[in-house]
Amino acid sequence: MSTQRRIGQFTVSAIGLGAMPLSASGKPAPPRPQAIATVHAALDAGITLIDTADIYAPSWDTMGHNEQLVAQALADYAGDTSNVVVATKGGITRSEGEQWGRNGSPEYLREAAERSRERLGVESIDLYYWHRPDRSRRYADGIEALASLKQDGIIKEIGVSNANVEELQIAIDVLGEGELAAVQNEFSPKFNHTSLQELEFCGERGIAFLPWSPLGGTSGGAVELADRYPILAEVANAHGASTQLVTLAWELSLGEHVIPIPGASRPESIRDSARAMELDLSDYQRNRIGAALLSR
Repeated sequence: MSTQRRIGQFTVSAIGLGAMPLSASGKPAPPRPQAIATVHAALDAGITLIDTADIYAPSWDTMGHNEQLVAQALADYAGDTSNVVVATKGGITRSEGEQWGRNGSPEYLREAAERSRERLGVESIDLYYWHRPDRSRRYADGIEALASLKQDGIIKEIGVSNANVEELQIAIDVLGEGELAAVQNEFSPKFNHTSLQELEFCGERGIAFLPWSPLGGTSGGAVELADRYPILAEVANAHGASTQLVTLAWELSLGEHVIPIPGASRPESIRDSARAMELDLSDYQRNRIGAALLSR
């Protein structure tokens, strides 16, 4: 199993770091030194993809908190970061009183991307996702806005998140073959009843598929894996590994285009997740896990 995978023009590690827990909303974020140490631990472990978003922030009036934290962590890192790809997202709004919404207008997506570019301290964002569809608007209009951002050099690669197969086909129709670099959708042992179709759709078209919440989410899904899915505990015992590690290794085995982005708020967590890139499951193990977990 390859430890590196492709996202458009970029080669990245097969496991990415989901940075959202470092700026948690609704619960205390880790101390800033711990957050920075978590990013550094990911880099030390060979992870070269970091996923963030403008809305990842402790409160509505600190939008961009996570992007700024990621930028600081990269700036403070003693090693080489020239091969690190940072992905961010826009299109979800937060306003006073924690009012959440969506705005997929070309004007808003451009403003959001320009603000993200400034917070990240880059001339051009490596990978930019439309975070969630704004279903009050034509999906094609949002995709055209992303194409304009790429043409103007504000972003390098285009992604969409939380999109269904019909929307993915619209994106391809608008952009042309090979121009949609990545799709980031929820996918885990407990959630794959719809996203398996999207994972397979991307595999057939050479589009990177990045499962978010690949271990089941920040609300305790990861710690419940062994109890909810005995097959994962069985395979983990056979390898002397954690159930979380086996889950990520299984997801990696679903295709060379799959790049899970587990979240982490502690260095120990992301170090364990990174080890999934080196864990080879047997065909027998993969097939038994798939038979037990996948919803078809």
